[in-house]
Amino acid sequence: MQPASEPPTTSTTESARIVVVGGGVAGLIVARDLARAGFAVTVVEASQRTGGQLASTRVAGIEVDAGAEAFATRGGAVEALAVELGLAADIVRPLDSPAWLVGRGGRSRPLPAASVLGIPADPRAPDVVRVIGRPAAWRARFDAVLPLRHPDSYRTVGDLVRRRMGAGVARRLVAPVVRGVYSTTPDALPLEIASPGMRDALRAAGSLGAAVGRLRAASAAGSQVAGLRGGVHRLAASLADDALAHGARIVLGARVARADATGVWLDSGERVEGGVVFAAADVAAPAARTRTIVVAIAVVDAPELDGAPRGTGALVEAGAEGITARAFTHSSAKWTWLADELPPGRHAVRLSYDGMPDDPENTVHTDLRAITGARIDRLVGLDMRTWTRTLESLPIPNDLDAVGEAASVTGLASIVAGARETAREIAERNSTDVTAARSGGAEG
Repeated sequence: MQPASEPPTTSTTESARIVVVGGGVAGLIVARDLARAGFAVTVVEASQRTGGQLASTRVAGIEVDAGAEAFATRGGAVEALAVELGLAADIVRPLDSPAWLVGRGGRSRPLPAASVLGIPADPRAPDVVRVIGRPAAWRARFDAVLPLRHPDSYRTVGDLVRRRMGAGVARRLVAPVVRGVYSTTPDALPLEIASPGMRDALRAAGSLGAAVGRLRAASAAGSQVAGLRGGVHRLAASLADDALAHGARIVLGARVARADATGVWLDSGERVEGGVVFAAADVAAPAARTRTIVVAIAVVDAPELDGAPRGTGALVEAGAEGITARAFTHSSAKWTWLADELPPGRHAVRLSYDGMPDDPENTVHTDLRAITGARIDRLVGLDMRTWTRTLESLPIPNDLDAVGEAASVTGLASIVAGARETAREIAERNSTDVTAARSGGAEG
C-alpha cells in the first residue's frame, strides 16, 4: 500500500470527510470535484494505478489507449470535463466513416446509417435491405403498423427487436452491434443499459422505428463520438493530478475488507473514516453480472490498409467463417493524430475477443486478413489486455453512494455525468460542515 500524496492538512468535521472506494474515472471525478469543494477526500484503489479502464500502453514505440479510446458526445458531460481540465485544444473528432458489418459467407456491408444499436429507423432503406434481405425487411415493416401498447413489457434489446421487427433484424443487424460493443447477446442486454432513452421514445413514438428516429433526431449533429489527441487515458491522468493538487489523498494497493456509513476498513487493518462513495463494482456488489473483454492493440506493416477498406472499423456476426474477433477498429484511420505518429504503410488497429486466444499473434494476423481483405505483412507490436465490465450490479448496501459501473452505469458519457451529479449531491448535503471546515471552526 503506497500513498500517492500526503493527507490534507485542513481540519474537517467527520461528515466533511469522504472515502472513495475505487480510483477509476468515476472515483477520480468524485474525488476531484469534492476536493475542489473543500472536502477531505481519500481515494482507496486496489491496484497500483488510477484510471481504471482508461489506460495506456506502448506498442511499437507509440503510446495508445489500452482501454476506452473514444467517448460519446451526447449530453456534453465528457467534453465539459475535458475543458475544465485544460484539454479543450486536444478534443478531436474521428474520421466520418460508417462502421462495417462482416457477416457469414464473407458478406461485408456498411452498417446502416440511420440506426441505434443496429436497429433501423426505416427497414425499407436500401442500406438496410442490402444487409438483411428483402424478406426480413418486409417482416420488419410490420413494426410501423402493429400497435405498441405495452412499452414496459420489453425487458431486453433482443425481446424488443424480435417482437417488433423480427428475427432477421435481430440476428443480422442488432446482434453484431451488441456483441461488438457490449460483449453479450441482445437477449442478455437490459434495455435500460443499452439505451436509457429508448423506453420513453417508444411511449412517445408508438413504434420501434419511429422511436429510433426520435433518438437520432435528439442527438447533436455531427460525430456522436470524440477522443483526445494522445489518447483518452489522458482524461484520467488529468483528473488524478487535479484531485491531488486540491488536497485529495490517493492510496494505491489497498483493498477494502468492510465498509459502513462512517468509513471503510482496509485489509491491512487500517480504518479510513468518512462518508463512503463506491466507485468499484466488485466491492459494492460482488455478485454483479459481468462480461470479459480481451482487447488486442497492434501495430502492423500493411500498405494495403492505406485505403481503409473497412472504414474506421467493423463488427463481426457470430459464426462468421474464419474469424475469431467480434469487432475491429482501424485506429490510425479513425484518428488523424495517431496516423501522424506512424510511417507510411504502418497502421494501428484494435480487435476485441470474448476470451484470450490460444495463439494471439497468429489469431490477430488471421482475423485482420479476413475482416479487411488486405495483406498483413508483419505484426510490428502487439499488446493483449483483459477487461472486466459490469453489466448489471446488485443494489448498493446501506444506501451508500455509488458511481460508475458500481451504480449499473456504463459508457463514459453516462459515467461522467452520473459521477459529477453524485458529487454535487454530496456537496449539497454537507455544505454546512464544509463551510465550517474551511473557516477553521471545526476540529478533525
